[in-house]
Amino acid sequence: MWLWDSTSNMLRFLPSRIFTNIVRLSSRCGSTEAANRDAVGTRPHLYTTPIFYVNASPHLGHVYSALLADVQHRYSAMCGIESRLSTGTDEHGMKVQQAASALSLDPHTFCSSVSLQFRNIFDDLDISYTDFVRTTEPRHKEAVSRFWMTLEERGYIYKGTYEGWYCTSDEAFLSEGQTAERIDSEGNKIRVSLESGHQVHWVSEENYMFRLSSLRPALLNWLQTEPVHPAPFLRLVHHWLEEELPDLSVSRQRSRLSWGIPVPSDSSHVIYVWLDALVNYLTAAGYPNLQLAPWGPSTHLLGKDILRFHAIYWPAFLIAAGLSPPHKLLVHSHWTSEGTKMSKSLKNVVDPADCIRRYTKDGLRYYLLRHGAPERDCDFTHRTARTLLNSELADALGGLLNRCTAPAINPMQHFPKFHYDSFPSAAHDQLQGVLANLQNLPAEVDQWVKKFQVHKALECIDACVRRSNAFFQSQAPWKLQRGVEKEAALRDSVIYVTLESLRLYATLLQPAVPGLATAALERLGVPLEMRTLKGNTFLAATRGESCYFQGQTLGPEKGLLFPRLERCEAL
Repeated sequence: MWLWDSTSNMLRFLPSRIFTNIVRLSSRCGSTEAANRDAVGTRPHLYTTPIFYVNASPHLGHVYSALLADVQHRYSAMCGIESRLSTGTDEHGMKVQQAASALSLDPHTFCSSVSLQFRNIFDDLDISYTDFVRTTEPRHKEAVSRFWMTLEERGYIYKGTYEGWYCTSDEAFLSEGQTAERIDSEGNKIRVSLESGHQVHWVSEENYMFRLSSLRPALLNWLQTEPVHPAPFLRLVHHWLEEELPDLSVSRQRSRLSWGIPVPSDSSHVIYVWLDALVNYLTAAGYPNLQLAPWGPSTHLLGKDILRFHAIYWPAFLIAAGLSPPHKLLVHSHWTSEGTKMSKSLKNVVDPADCIRRYTKDGLRYYLLRHGAPERDCDFTHRTARTLLNSELADALGGLLNRCTAPAINPMQHFPKFHYDSFPSAAHDQLQGVLANLQNLPAEVDQWVKKFQVHKALECIDACVRRSNAFFQSQAPWKLQRGVEKEAALRDSVIYVTLESLRLYATLLQPAVPGLATAALERLGVPLEMRTLKGNTFLAATRGESCYFQGQTLGPEKGLLFPRLERCEAL
């Protein structure tokens, strides 16, 4: 049996005949924490979602970004690593100005209404953000103005004439090579963005320009640290930097766009909406007072459609201002509906609020995190959601918890005593296999979460849950008689191993499904201080020694962990 020795920081082999199976997550998370501290000092890690544009209500893609960031933030906390999570809303720009005008509202009133929708849906989903930044807030305006002045003072901003393509839908300036001619639905020739497919228009105006072209070497140097994940998106950024990298227009004339932050030295211009929006990450860090809250290690979660802004413009802005570029960019793909891109005209947009009503908040969280894969577009269907949730949460996990805590099986409602000698020799191999899988599980989950592959981490947990179900079923403790000493000892041992397994699963599931995991831990009677990965020990079942959680009383029964979702016409 291989075990991690925290004293020597190495794996040691213990003969299986001694039968020692101890999962020491404290050593793993402790070494992770030390590595993190060595790499980034004592500053808390900042995880961020994009700030979401308020020209439309929250959709599934927004929720997915927030959930992926939330998992990273919660997992860090479970390992004892100090971190923060920032989200918010992007409230300036032409699209917002036009959307507010169409509803006969002033822009600020319109922004406040939609921003509240985002905040409410994130609260409903238990997104554990520590800051919610609105770009219309005074603190953000101060940060943007100070950042602009820093770029200006360092010689990276100059006044010039921008002539080229502009996409209002994306709020993006585009080169000729980033556009193409297409035929619209009415047979007219139009030019569109190759990345988004949205129509572009030719503009020519005197703006302030940012010396982006001069920063290619610095950006290439930053890319050597492989900050963009998954790998296909890193290769895409390298490809972009092989192309022309012209200077970037970073202002719009106020006569054309009034809804924005004025250029500090020239009120006839407003600051480009993407420069304004990206600075929100600094706002969350306390900028410009970085002595109180230094700009430190940061991990940005984002959709692939805004990769260029985060992988080229944002690190360039930071480097130009004398600040560190992002530590990591974790990029995810899009969600489709029934195999088709979501569109209001097709009436196939999936409403997150409706999904919470159908599946509960933890059900929606689990489905998106388990079914989604960052490197590819994923398809949402109510059929697959219902099938997956019934199979993995209601039947496998919930069923196992219900069975080993049922009064008929566990009348004392506790973690019973473990007896190694109670297992017949024919059952030793199966027991060893179950315990070996459980021993490896924390490291596997840690690996996949760190690699931004949360769906793989959940897949590993589900596989172990199913092995535990098979073990429980094959040992059939309900058939063992309490009055027969050997059978009673085996019965207790099977229940102990199963309960301890569930304690491990519920602990590891907390970042993904915090509500459901908490319910499971409460049913298992796990104290709050033991719901962490730092300093916690699982499945300590050593021959001749008392078991770590032995004798712990279960918590009260409060109904099914996750009731099955029945088929209905609406689904």
